Amino acid sequence: MKIAVNGRLFKDNVTSDIQKIFDELFARDAEIQISRAFKAFLDKKITLKGQIDTYTGINDIFEADFVFSIGGDGTLLETVTHIGRKEFPILGINSGRLGFLAITPCEIATTAIKSIFDGDYNVDERTLIRLESEENIFEGLNFGLNEFAILKSDTSSMIVVHTYLDGDYLNSYWADGLIVSTPTGSTGYSLSCGGPIVFPHTSNFTISPVSPHNLNVRPMVVSDSSVISFEIEGRSKNFLVSLDSRSKTVDASIKLAVKKEDFKAKLVKVGNENFLNTLRNKLNWGLDIRN
Repeated sequence: MKIAVNGRLFKDNVTSDIQKIFDELFARDAEIQISRAFKAFLDKKITLKGQIDTYTGINDIFEADFVFSIGGDGTLLETVTHIGRKEFPILGINSGRLGFLAITPCEIATTAIKSIFDGDYNVDERTLIRLESEENIFEGLNFGLNEFAILKSDTSSMIVVHTYLDGDYLNSYWADGLIVSTPTGSTGYSLSCGGPIVFPHTSNFTISPVSPHNLNVRPMVVSDSSVISFEIEGRSKNFLVSLDSRSKTVDASIKLAVKKEDFKAKLVKVGNENFLNTLRNKLNWGLDIRN
């Protein structure tokens, strides 16, 4: 089996668990390819037995049966950009803190590996959002799993985001920014700005303003078959656009639009993992503090 691995720096307290993950893969004669930056870090922390290839990104990752993302949710979002339309299944192994997307605990990852080799797993397909613009802002990686956002620059005053739904005028948002999130991203940045929690497999986008000046403006749920386009005004000539954890500064004259991407991210689920359990365990959903 061919396993690609991406990850980020981890703390010493999980080093032994990371070692066990690779020991388990080597014991099963897996062919392993590791992202180059993570491999350089691993060489200082654990012992890698055998020949291991490296990759730098979407252009040279091999045809993997699975991709392991070792870290937190930010690592998993980065891993999605390493795969793109190749749609390799991703196992998110949590070596960080929250782990809402990367929900397999690092300490039981070897059990998850056994399940994968035994074929005892499910694949959860998640919608991606695609940015279309006049410029190649994100060097071809113009898709995200969580959200697209338009934000004012750090020192500027609020911006006005004129927003259109399939070409029809929707609203002008006077705000610090605007977020368009996927159902997966509804528990991320959008949630912190008052957006609703949306179940992962609903066919929707959520439009959420960031600190709106108009208090009667509220988040809105729209169909993900829609094309949402924007025109931006502000005192500054530049503003920020972001896809998940990646952001760029762009000129205010640029025209932007988002829509559903034509491929998906495939997340591997093992055991009794499901969205409702994750809500309760990670966000304390419905927790009664009186008890």
